[in-house]
Amino acid sequence: MPIVNRLAEMTDEITAWRRDIHENPEILYETVRTAGKVAELLQSFGVDEIATGIGKTGVVGVIKGRHGGRGKAIGLRADMDALPIEEITGKPYASKVPGKMHACGHDGHTAMLLGAAKYLAETRNFDGTVVVIFQPAEEGGAGAKAMIDDGLMTRWPMDEVYGMHNYPGLPVGEFAIRTGPIMAATDEFRIVVKGKGGHAAKPHQTIDPVVTGAHMVTALQTIASRNANPLDSVVVSVTMFEAGNAYNVIPQEASLSGTIRTLNPTVRHLAEQRLSKIVNSVAEAFDAEAELHFRKGYPVTMNHGDQTEFAADVAEGIAGQGKVDRHVEPMMGGEDFAFMLEERPGAMIFAGNGDSAGLHHPAYDFNDDLIPYGSSYWVKLVETALPAVA
Repeated sequence: MPIVNRLAEMTDEITAWRRDIHENPEILYETVRTAGKVAELLQSFGVDEIATGIGKTGVVGVIKGRHGGRGKAIGLRADMDALPIEEITGKPYASKVPGKMHACGHDGHTAMLLGAAKYLAETRNFDGTVVVIFQPAEEGGAGAKAMIDDGLMTRWPMDEVYGMHNYPGLPVGEFAIRTGPIMAATDEFRIVVKGKGGHAAKPHQTIDPVVTGAHMVTALQTIASRNANPLDSVVVSVTMFEAGNAYNVIPQEASLSGTIRTLNPTVRHLAEQRLSKIVNSVAEAFDAEAELHFRKGYPVTMNHGDQTEFAADVAEGIAGQGKVDRHVEPMMGGEDFAFMLEERPGAMIFAGNGDSAGLHHPAYDFNDDLIPYGSSYWVKLVETALPAVA
């Protein structure tokens, strides 16, 4: 079960779709042009149903098998949105939109699923229903949840749902997956430390929010080193520290912002509790006040056991024996496909992007050599999960 010959023949066509999307990136829920292109292509493929505006700008396509969709239904999801990054690849198809680029490969994800949809609509070599899901706002906008809230799982009932993401550093033609947590929960915090400003030469007359905040930064690292089990993964990163605007003035306030990443719901709850305790206690110790603003982000992306093994078997049929890592280390990045996996059993798989720049880097580019592997994975997953009955 190697690469599907028809999809290999379609690679140039799928690549052209990908590069057109790459040239015209849209962020979050602004994916109006991209969604329009997706819907137009799905219509040209002759899919049985197309719905737009799902979760604001999402698109859903329905492809029924040989017996009119009788039997099981599975969902295949691709994300469409870009990032607010200035591209530096210098490619002839580089972004035409200043300050926006496809730095995470969602252009490739969309194109590969479109290629699979065209093939499946042509051949109908399966018995059941395929729901192709093109989602906006993965990059921080929780587009998956928006589509679910808009009836994705009820309007188009599906038994299982699958996702795929490219993976820089993994050779093209190889895949990686794992049962259980494969990507992290992504929570955010902002701390406002309120003190008493004054002259920098008279610190004893002030309550210094900078010193207070600095102690918070240090103390927050003990969540990972002294509160969580060493065998559990937790990352607490303070990524912004803003205070003052003069070298000789102790400011009134300082603000700290950052993220917490976890792979376990229990550890996630622990980290939130400890964050609050540390912030309030450190502020009290320095006679300052603190306001904590905490926002829960995406949940842990949790692959289901049976579906993970099934997806790995399908991928191995495409890539060959020994080309699928079934125990890849989890990534501490987040993925809102997690919301879909909370609704239905399924699995997220990584597909090798080769020796490319990392995700979210201004020099990143999706590797078009991946296209026939990714599209073939989708097709064979469908044909294996929903075998045609004479």
